[in-house]
Amino acid sequence: MTGPVHLSAAQARRIALAAQGFGVARPDMAAARHLRKTARDLGVIQIDSVNVVSRTHYLPVFSRLGHYPRETLEAEAWGKTPSLFEYWGHEASLLPLESQPLFRWRMARAEAGQGLWSGTSRFGRERRAYIDGILTEIEHRGPVTGGDFATGPRGAPGWWSWSDGKRALEWLFWAGKITTATRRGFERVYDLTERVLPAAVVNRPTPDPADAQRDLVRASARAMGVATAADLRDYFRLPPVDARARIGELVESGELLPVTVEGWDRPAFMDPTCRKPRSISARALLSPFDNLIWFRERTERLFGVRVRLEIYTPAHKRVHGYYVLPFLQDEAITARVDLKADRKAGVLRVQAAWREVGTNTETPDALAEELRLTARWLGLDRVEVVGHGDLASALADRISCAGRPGSHPNR
Repeated sequence: MTGPVHLSAAQARRIALAAQGFGVARPDMAAARHLRKTARDLGVIQIDSVNVVSRTHYLPVFSRLGHYPRETLEAEAWGKTPSLFEYWGHEASLLPLESQPLFRWRMARAEAGQGLWSGTSRFGRERRAYIDGILTEIEHRGPVTGGDFATGPRGAPGWWSWSDGKRALEWLFWAGKITTATRRGFERVYDLTERVLPAAVVNRPTPDPADAQRDLVRASARAMGVATAADLRDYFRLPPVDARARIGELVESGELLPVTVEGWDRPAFMDPTCRKPRSISARALLSPFDNLIWFRERTERLFGVRVRLEIYTPAHKRVHGYYVLPFLQDEAITARVDLKADRKAGVLRVQAAWREVGTNTETPDALAEELRLTARWLGLDRVEVVGHGDLASALADRISCAGRPGSHPNR
């Protein structure tokens, strides 16, 4: 019996980037079909409320496809004929509609009080009659928001500041009884799942939990190319025991190939169908919640860069800034920038710009071009470098020399 395949660190990195949709030419103007393919290839797009630059679910598509109308994503997620639905995939997520049956085991466990946040689980046990009453109300009333049930005591900020009605809605969402019909601003509008999702999806047979989990591990492997067991588990936040069993089964069937990777301190697995490019040409600003970098241990293994979310860090303790986006330049993360979209002034502000180990002489020009593209996509007039960091001066020079956004074509 032959041993595992051995990959160099560079080979693993290129496989991972290709699996995530990098290394192919961006379309001149991405359309709905491009977005749907990206969403299917990624398998999941994380949702987050932070809107300092753009809400994060818009950014992974932009990072891979370049300029596209943000309304296109809204139509695919919450339009009349959506291709995406909301559920707990990685965190709160947009997921391809066809994958909904694969999460019914999670919905069933949530209904049984398993796999929930502790407060949600306890609320479900103690207030089930109240929750059932909320569900009946939705059946008769139609789409609702958390504000429609803003009753009950409130506590400290965070989950405990929710009203009882909002807690009931979140429990019903976890259990798959209701889903997001649309959003008003960023507020969810809920309705019964069978009234929101197409009948073809709702009526699809529910797979056995083990079969569904194997499909999710397969999807994780396709989306990552090469990954450790922890990487595969984290992508859809599978329970550890279930993930270990499903990975073992897929290795046994030959659908996952054991590999070793130079510099990785643990075994890994490779999708047998993955692309293995000899080089990657790419340029992208990455949301802190982008699939490529959301698992910080994997990011450090792939790129040798420590990425930390500093939003919740007191300002005086932040190292790189408040909302920091790493810059992917070909096969390396070569910089990171703290960005803020000043919509009133029409400015994309670079509040800090930092070099990384892979920074090269082309980095300031490449980053400046991507920042201009980002500003144009956001509907902003210009980019301004106003902050600090060891790359700020060189970046400011490139920005000031280039003029207004749109003066350089997207590659």
